[in-house]
Amino acid sequence: MVQHVDEALETLKNAKVVAVVGISPKPERPSYYTTEKVVKKGMHKIYLVNPRYAGQEIFGIKVLPSLKDVPEPIDIVNVYRNPAHAEEVIKEAIEVGAKCVWFQPGAENPEVIERYKDKIKIIYNACIGVEAGYL
Repeated sequence: MVQHVDEALETLKNAKVVAVVGISPKPERPSYYTTEKVVKKGMHKIYLVNPRYAGQEIFGIKVLPSLKDVPEPIDIVNVYRNPAHAEEVIKEAIEVGAKCVWFQPGAENPEVIERYKDKIKIIYNACIGVEAGYL
């Protein structure tokens, strides 16, 4: 579990593959505009995950239905979902062998984080878009 922003930045700096869960094609949504920042940095291979938009393209990247459809190891699962879905996202991240789950502000679920903090690295107190700005 990450408590320090420095560690969040370090995690992002060392990541190669980021899967964004809960991406939206709507430019006014945080999942869209913060992911756009990360994509424009060009430092990470980005996969977009949302069963609602599977098959569509956002930023020229085809949206996948689930983390299981990402064809390579995932360093960060970047989560933009309602906190009620936190447990299913963490379980799937563990199942596919992801290194870290990063809950964006508003997506974190303290009970679920507490339950899984020893099973996978969890970041929940930093915005990936803000951190990308420091890279």
